[in-house]
Amino acid sequence: MRNFDTLVVGGGLVGSAIAYGIARRGGSVALIDEGDVAVRASRGNFALVWVQGKGDGMPRYGAWTRRSADLWPDFAGALMDRTGIDVLYERPGGIWLCFDEDEMAERQGLMARLKAKAEPSGYDYEMLDQGAMSRMLPGLGPDLPGGSYCPHDGHCGSLHLFRALHAALLGLGGRYLPDRRVTDIRARADSFTVITSRGEIQGGRLVLAAGHANAWLAPKIGLRAPVKPERGQVLVTERFEPLIPLPTSHVRQSHEGTIMIGDSHEDVEFDDRSTVQAMAHMADRARRIFPFLARARIVRAWGCLRIMPPDGFAIYDRSPDHPNAYTVSCHSGVTLAAVHAEKLAGWICDGALPDEIACFSAKRFAPAEAARQRRTDAHVL
Repeated sequence: MRNFDTLVVGGGLVGSAIAYGIARRGGSVALIDEGDVAVRASRGNFALVWVQGKGDGMPRYGAWTRRSADLWPDFAGALMDRTGIDVLYERPGGIWLCFDEDEMAERQGLMARLKAKAEPSGYDYEMLDQGAMSRMLPGLGPDLPGGSYCPHDGHCGSLHLFRALHAALLGLGGRYLPDRRVTDIRARADSFTVITSRGEIQGGRLVLAAGHANAWLAPKIGLRAPVKPERGQVLVTERFEPLIPLPTSHVRQSHEGTIMIGDSHEDVEFDDRSTVQAMAHMADRARRIFPFLARARIVRAWGCLRIMPPDGFAIYDRSPDHPNAYTVSCHSGVTLAAVHAEKLAGWICDGALPDEIACFSAKRFAPAEAARQRRTDAHVL
């Protein structure tokens, strides 16, 4: 049996960022991962570091997202210094595209609402008409009425980020333990034993960052992680010379020149296949955004499963039964990577989650679940 100070279950971007952050603070860390067979959102995301539009109904999440975006430049620089890997982070701002006047009005209302309820860090944005948006996005199609611009938005190379986090963890003496599917967890007063498909691993601190698997792992340490899958599909074109200077909500140009097309949302349980219907819809929408894409060749396509809490906001919890055990569940692993490594990892090492993130506890779902149970009981009676 191997023994470590901290065990992090889940080797995707969320678990890797937290393991890296903990390793920076000393002590031995093991990152336990199912490996390439895992249902991993980290391999299929849109690589945005995105602030705008987030936090409606929970202003603290908007501030948390903004905080991570502000940490990203130093975070990316530190990874470069440690590993020599450029995660290709840029912060030129981003544009959310609206496809008709109704969407434009809805977006205006959302952004105004978020700004009115924003915490002191602020919520900077600008609504753009078609002319202003065309000046920022040369080649934009003529029938889009406008959108919203936020200077805090950016993008990166998410696979470069994935590699850099693992390399940094190993450089700090951490261990990456792949091809180990977790089958059970035994909690004792002062330690945890994680039972995997390749043996047992023991540690004094436990962090569950296993994406969809958190739903059944969290109850083993007295917590809940009510997450569900949401499929997003992505198309990737052949390479072009630099044409799109900043990321948008539906189309972005990667650093190697390919153009990514996405933003689909589907409730299909654990089906991660790509579909002709969704791909055709995304391709047609991309053609409307940038007419030159009508002649672009699609070279790759995939479906990927987001990790979605019921309200879309992150879940962070410390176990009341096992104070050295934590759960972390969210769908914004790229955006929140910086704050996970720089702040959340430190709080976990300190042994407590501060009041400022208490709103992210899964306890917030208890009233709604109790109401659903009362309706079910009444129906049965």
